[in-house]
Amino acid sequence: MTESGNGPLSGVRVVELAGIGPGPFAAMLLADLGADVVRVDRPGGAGLGIDPAYDVTNRNKRSVLVDLKTPEGVAQVRELVARADVLVEGYRPGVAERLGVGPEECLAINPRLVYGRMTGWGQQGPLADTAGHDIGYIAITGALGMIGSPDGPPAIPANLVGDYAGGSLYLVIGILAALQHARGEDGRGQVVDAAIVDGTAHLTAMIHGMLAAGGWQDRRGSNLLDGGAPFYGTYETADGGHMAVGALEKRFYGEFIRLLGLAQEVPDRDDVAAWTELRAAIAARFRTRTREEWTAVFQGSDACVAPVLSLREAPQHPHLAARGTFVEHGGITQPAPAPRFSRTPGALRRPPARPGADTAEIARDWQAPGLLAAPPAGPSDAPSDAPPGGRSRAEQKDTAG
Repeated sequence: MTESGNGPLSGVRVVELAGIGPGPFAAMLLADLGADVVRVDRPGGAGLGIDPAYDVTNRNKRSVLVDLKTPEGVAQVRELVARADVLVEGYRPGVAERLGVGPEECLAINPRLVYGRMTGWGQQGPLADTAGHDIGYIAITGALGMIGSPDGPPAIPANLVGDYAGGSLYLVIGILAALQHARGEDGRGQVVDAAIVDGTAHLTAMIHGMLAAGGWQDRRGSNLLDGGAPFYGTYETADGGHMAVGALEKRFYGEFIRLLGLAQEVPDRDDVAAWTELRAAIAARFRTRTREEWTAVFQGSDACVAPVLSLREAPQHPHLAARGTFVEHGGITQPAPAPRFSRTPGALRRPPARPGADTAEIARDWQAPGLLAAPPAGPSDAPSDAPPGGRSRAEQKDTAG
């Protein structure tokens, strides 16, 4: 029987060709929702450089070890494809085709297959064949240029905006839509081209509307939602911590100023010319107490103020703890599956997959005896065009953060 939890994607079979960054995260989302995700790892690993036991993006998955540079490895992947609903790959354009597991080959085997492609630049365009990372993708879409103070360089939002928001989430949306179509009257699969540049640009839709309407200035730190407004930003506290303020609406702002103790001492918030003075007054007031003290002041209010927590602090926040937003599984504290479902909840069923550890189990459950052929002995030889100390230029992933 297919390995799955009780999530809404229970019974959906996914083949993930191992990579790093947004592809594995997208496959983790599908696995969290109950899909049976088989990760096809390659000899030598995918290059993330951490112990696989701690790679949370491979939770809820199972793994087989396959060398796609061999005819036997290609045959093994095709055997899985014939039984799958979805395939996820994050190679540069043309690499999957060269290896013999591109869309044409896979859809010929399984016409209902949803073939999900995760890249940074997309399958076409002048940059399609070049290397890249999250920071470059969000740079050319205008997203990076919006983030940060007006008198400093753009602030780097880790690799959350490009790789995961503009990449993984859009790949999952595309896969789910294509899967719905494949299960309809048409009954045909298709290719989902999820490019990080496309998804990130799509995320800026509202801002583009505001820009066209004259409600957004095309420079950072000058607008309502980018830190330009003194009542939407972060402030340092006496102990070096920070508080986040989002008092946009006037009634919430009134509560904020009252609890801050500045109700009678600051200029009108609607006077944009006085925003510098207002910001200075708020900043000075926040520096009079610690983060913990200000958290207590605003606790339970509608002032829209929250402490800025670190990754290690976040799981202990009372609200997140009450909701179970973070869980501990296999000794690792990690985000729980999201979103939540009333009838078919997702769950953490398995720890991060170890490369090749589940071959016999998958061969049995997927009825794929070809997987039981002798596994690769070790890392395959580097191709002749590989740079010193690295992988072939053609095979390097272009979606790592």
